[in-house]
Amino acid sequence: MHGWIILDKPLGLGSTQAVAAVKRNLRSAGFGKVKVGHGGTLDPLATGVLPIALGEATKLCGRMLDASKTYDFTICFGTETSGLDAEGEIVATSDIRPSLAQVKAVLTQFIGPIEQIPPAFSAIKIDGKRAYDLARAGEAVEMKARAVTVHDIAIHMDETMSALGSVTLSADVSKGTYIRSLARDIAYALGTVGHVAMLRRTRAGPFSLESAISLDKLNAFGQGAAQEDIILPIEAGLVDIPALNLSPEQARAVQQGRVLTGIAMKDGLHWARGADLRPIALVQNVDGILKTVRGFNLT
Repeated sequence: MHGWIILDKPLGLGSTQAVAAVKRNLRSAGFGKVKVGHGGTLDPLATGVLPIALGEATKLCGRMLDASKTYDFTICFGTETSGLDAEGEIVATSDIRPSLAQVKAVLTQFIGPIEQIPPAFSAIKIDGKRAYDLARAGEAVEMKARAVTVHDIAIHMDETMSALGSVTLSADVSKGTYIRSLARDIAYALGTVGHVAMLRRTRAGPFSLESAISLDKLNAFGQGAAQEDIILPIEAGLVDIPALNLSPEQARAVQQGRVLTGIAMKDGLHWARGADLRPIALVQNVDGILKTVRGFNLT
């Protein structure tokens, strides 16, 4: 059992709970014990794309964590909360409500490399402890600014545009970007305060909502429904990098971790496959020297 289940995570379900639900349904479907991991935490208050890796695909979880992601999110203007979300305590208020033109004007400030201070209620470790544990205990948490990249951000045209007590945006961001911090800083740039009232991840790396399944469909699979469209092949997590076809001799060398030379190919990361076209390894080519980054055992 190797591949991916892309869950459209519902509101209120944590990432760890989602992994547990996948394990439970795999057992119920008769697959026994399968190694399972997720490719990027999604808060309980967020919904959307949560890639869950099975078997050898768990070796790609780190790569998935590093991938860029796309979110739709609603900023509710006028109140800032302790967690910068809908559940936190109100810590600041403002009567200022921006116009649509003002929102459009400030968004350009947030495209490209930016510095942002993560929320105090986050999983970042400070002296070995999670920031959210310190914050919940009432301790003062000093979060350090970090460099992230916002590849694109735009207004999401929907019904929230009529009264700018709130606005819904879409953002394509690098790893490590906190949407709650982005929303806070956009509100500050508009001379007001705000918090995230809705957060939905629409893409994580190569996976989008188009390939995501509902929790109900996952549960139906555990109760005997067909496997079709539930489990994607391991290759589905590799479509954003080129494939490299190897001869049987080259494939054996890669599987043994030996260095290859003399293969005409571009520098960078590739996924190598043998005669049966199944992935055998992630490989890195630098100046004509091909090294194995991570091998797969799909036998």
